[in-house]
Order: sequence, then structure tokens, then C-alpha cells
Amino acid sequence: MIILENVTKRYPVRGGMRTILECVNLSVLPGEKRGILGRNGSGKSTLVRIIGGAEPPCSGKVFHGMSVSWPMAFGGAFQTSLTGLDNLRFICRVYGVSIQDKVQFVEEFADLGSYFYEPVSTYSSGMRSRLAFALSLVIDFDCFLIDETWSVGDKKLRDRCADELFVKRAHKAMVLVSHNPEFVKRHCQTSSVMLNGKIHNFDNVEDGFAFYQEHLSEH
Repeated sequence: MIILENVTKRYPVRGGMRTILECVNLSVLPGEKRGILGRNGSGKSTLVRIIGGAEPPCSGKVFHGMSVSWPMAFGGAFQTSLTGLDNLRFICRVYGVSIQDKVQFVEEFADLGSYFYEPVSTYSSGMRSRLAFALSLVIDFDCFLIDETWSVGDKKLRDRCADELFVKRAHKAMVLVSHNPEFVKRHCQTSSVMLNGKIHNFDNVEDGFAFYQEHLSEH
């Protein structure tokens, strides 16, 4: 189970501090698919980074009772002086898993060709996203964090990403962040809506969708 208790996040801006998340309370059960809805700039991606441990909250607590991925397609933790293969080696060492059965999968899924053996600093943003997505899939996480930027590349690649996540890992917990209600309705059971730095939690997607639609027209 993942639990957030009174999580607040602020960033310094010109003239003071800006509150992005204010006293956010959220829980995710094993196997639960929770969709987080919100307009651009509502704090969805910040929330995902905090859940994944990429950055700490300013106050409040985050409890991880199950393993959590980094946000899908997030390449911020890459060692850019290393090759794609070396980054895979590094990830496998960190998580204590064998690399032997991972190389072919990552090489084929990321579709980097000879660049898999070149430094990540030479990659385009799309190449980094594909590598990050592939690396996320080689670890058997209990919960996957899926930001709306997960859908990278052409339709064939998007279909492969969807198959890996929503078919082969259908038993895993997921936190899916999007401003697209239809995408959340298609893949999630429970929902939350980010509004003015606060989170509103619902036991089903329909109520969250109705709340989102109501308040979207007001802001």
C-alpha cells in the first residue's frame, strides 16, 4: 500500500513561494488502478514525482508499502555519459536483478539500433523516453507510475507500451496521471482530481469524472 499524509509541496518563485500541493492525502492499494485528473499545471506530475521518490515533499509523509517505479518514460536519472546498455547494467545492479535476460528486451523495445551502445547524451528526447520506458519494464515493480507523457513514438510503439502495461501487468497497481478523462476511464477503477493544489478522491471513475467536468467549466 502507498499512503500520502498531508503532503505539501512549494517551490520558490519570483516574489516568494508557490504552493503546488497542499495537504494532499492519498492511498493506493495493491492492484488498484487510480487515475489522477487535472488540468495542465495542476500539480499532477509533481505528485507523481513525490510518490516515486524523485523529490521529497516540503512537509507531510509518504509511506511505501510496495515497490514503486519511476514515472514511465522519465529519463531524469540517466547517467548521460554512459551508454544505454551501461544504464541498464546500473539499474539491474541497483535493484539486484540479473541483466542476462534483460538486454534483448530493452534493445528491441527501445528500438535504438546502434545508439544503444552510445552515450545517452547523444540521444534525442524521444530516444531517451523509449529507453526509460523499456528500463521501467525490466523491474518487477508492484506499482507503476504512468504520467501522460508515457505515450511516446508512433502508433506501433504506443500499442506495445499499452500491451506491456495494461495487459501483461494488469495485476499490478498503477497511478495514471492525465488531463484526458477518457484515458483514465478506460484504464482505472478509482480516481482523484487535482484542483487548486488540493486533491479530491473518489471510489470510482464516474464520480471523479463528473467532479472534474463540473469544476473544469468554472476555472
